Amino acid sequence: MNAQFSDGALKSLSVLKNPQTSPPRSKRIFILLGILIGLLAISTAVLAVILAMKSKTTEKTVDNELCTSPYCVKAANYLIESMDETVEPCEDFYHFVCGTWIKNSRIPDDTDAISTFNLLRTQLDYNVVDLLTPPPRNDSNEPKAVTNTRILYHSCIDEQNIEDDGVYLILSLVNKEFGGWPILQGSSWDNSTFNLLNLLLKLRQYNNDIIFGIGTSIDEKNSKEYDIGIGQSDLGLGQRQYYSNESKITIAYRQFIYNLAAALTSDASMIEQDVNDIFAFEKEIAKHYWTPEERRGRPNTTIRTTVGNLTHLLNTTFDFTNYVRSAYLWAGITLVDNDIVAVSEREYLYNVSSIIDRTSSRTLQNYVLWRFLMHRVDNMPKQFRSIKENFQHIFRGTTAEQPRKIICGNYVNGNMGFAVSKLYIKKYFDDNARNQSYEMIGNIQKAFIDMLEQTIWMDVTSKNKAIEKAQAIDEKIGYPDYLASDNVTQLETEYAEYIFNSSYISNVLKLLQIKAKTEFQLLRKPVDRKAWGLSAPTVVNAFYAPSKNQITFPAGILQTPFFDKDAPKYLNYGAIGVVIGHEITHGFDNSGRQFDKNGNRIPWWTNETIQEFNNRKRCIVDQYSNFTVPQINIKANGNQTQGEDIADNGGLREAFFAYQKWTKANLNVDKKLPGLSKYTSEQMFFINYAHTWCSKMTDSYALNRVLSDVHSLGQFRVIGPTSNFVEFDRVFNCRPGQGNSRVKKCIVW
Repeated sequence: MNAQFSDGALKSLSVLKNPQTSPPRSKRIFILLGILIGLLAISTAVLAVILAMKSKTTEKTVDNELCTSPYCVKAANYLIESMDETVEPCEDFYHFVCGTWIKNSRIPDDTDAISTFNLLRTQLDYNVVDLLTPPPRNDSNEPKAVTNTRILYHSCIDEQNIEDDGVYLILSLVNKEFGGWPILQGSSWDNSTFNLLNLLLKLRQYNNDIIFGIGTSIDEKNSKEYDIGIGQSDLGLGQRQYYSNESKITIAYRQFIYNLAAALTSDASMIEQDVNDIFAFEKEIAKHYWTPEERRGRPNTTIRTTVGNLTHLLNTTFDFTNYVRSAYLWAGITLVDNDIVAVSEREYLYNVSSIIDRTSSRTLQNYVLWRFLMHRVDNMPKQFRSIKENFQHIFRGTTAEQPRKIICGNYVNGNMGFAVSKLYIKKYFDDNARNQSYEMIGNIQKAFIDMLEQTIWMDVTSKNKAIEKAQAIDEKIGYPDYLASDNVTQLETEYAEYIFNSSYISNVLKLLQIKAKTEFQLLRKPVDRKAWGLSAPTVVNAFYAPSKNQITFPAGILQTPFFDKDAPKYLNYGAIGVVIGHEITHGFDNSGRQFDKNGNRIPWWTNETIQEFNNRKRCIVDQYSNFTVPQINIKANGNQTQGEDIADNGGLREAFFAYQKWTKANLNVDKKLPGLSKYTSEQMFFINYAHTWCSKMTDSYALNRVLSDVHSLGQFRVIGPTSNFVEFDRVFNCRPGQGNSRVKKCIVW
């Protein structure tokens, strides 16, 4: 469960966009990050005058009480430039902190949102590009894994070579291995050899879960081993609600299919009918697709069985047992009858299997190949990528394409992130961040345990076990130790098969097969519960893994405005400190509470304590369900976001109490920021917290987030937790009942 921060992109539409000639790097960074880092071009003397003018009406502050370091001047500037002090903080704290930022920020044409988070991600994107831009070296001083990241990157940015490769390799694969895409062949498509199970198996070998999903994950009942998972896959439009009514999005989606097919064939005789049939089939299966709200609201519906019993459990025409056995056998893994299988969304599996029975082979073949090709468009020449980009403009509300180098940097980082991180931590990461973060985690973990000890709604047995779990949390900060070592054996072993050449499409297809095979082979490997997780250090995010009882804070997020080694502690605790508390609290939210200290999903609370928890959870759900997204006039979905909302509320409280305790032990250490001296350090804690969630988005993206994201929008991540916190009321002298102060406060942790 991550701290963000999902950016709302649907899995099926998390795609690479078309290139365009970008401004020089320095100019683009100024445009995108100017709001965050302030007017760095202004001399310190001039900036000091400006800040002094802003604070004329405030109490005079003795010089030695001000922090005048370069970092503090920069932080003061971006906070001052963000705030709208005409707004009363007790009425609307979000717009008090972010009002001017929102007014002055412009969403870049090539994206669907701008936020403090996205600005930090943009900075990291350019850092990654800088690391990958030097040409590959064939000397012995550079690990082969790193060399191959550069080869993969350069094959991606080589537009001329991509144009020369064309679509031959993709279409050859479609026709020779997958049985062809009927929409391209008109009435000449031969259905005599059609076999859906074999088709899905071949696509799964290229890491495509289509219609049904299978894979390997940690066994929820036995965290020392892996098991097999079966459940629903994804939809082309991501969420069921998009298929309910005709809209500009459904029209654009069908046009996307039509235009791609028309660009790949000269026989258009059956394209229109085939497109309608493809969409009708997907619309039908979408009726049975579980939404994020339903998956979170029905957490105990996963059925635990064995490979030998799978046919009995799933008595359907589609042979799931054969499908699973064959998929793993391709990767060299022979399944036995007592291998554990976790079956999710069983009703979906039943219903969709029935729909398949009454659907023509042509439509099924067309749909499956469409779902494969809608992703592979990203690897085709520009004319084909433009077709997808036209759809993205409508679906996401964008008007331009990202620079090709950013697309390619993200692709390489997403697939070889640990090799990229080997370079990143050496050039960009300060180990002081790692050391200080460990100290903060300890303080915030202690604050949470103190909160547990003071909890009156838990019985003694459940409380003691919760304390044990909190004490047992494993933390990962920055990066796994092996990346900083001169010994590159582990890195080279991990990427031994990642050997690439100058052909981008060849590299992509090879990488897809490696990913698929690696996941299946994981089944027979032991679970290392102390190992770093799957996400590389080069991401701006944070994670909690319930099966490992592990929290992770990658190097990518340990940057301004979330963390800086020279920042006053009220800034660090208000930003990365709340993220730390958020991840700790995930171990005790509506999902995490079901896993014990060893990561096993077993009952470990009494029924009475569970009921008390559910009562408090209901308060959170109701509160957030009453928030309205003003730009699209749609209510938020508190059921869908409840886990993240609980973590946000708990994280804010834990970080604040930890900061209070730190200040008592470190009197007069934290100095005030120039121009902001009228605010107390506790007020600055909350101000920096709110600043981390300043955001602005297109209407399309806002709708996407509400429908699909398990995280609340930034505005609600500010006003929800602060309005529930009596310490916020005290710090800003708010009266319960004001806009940003609830009378009935929702408190789980």
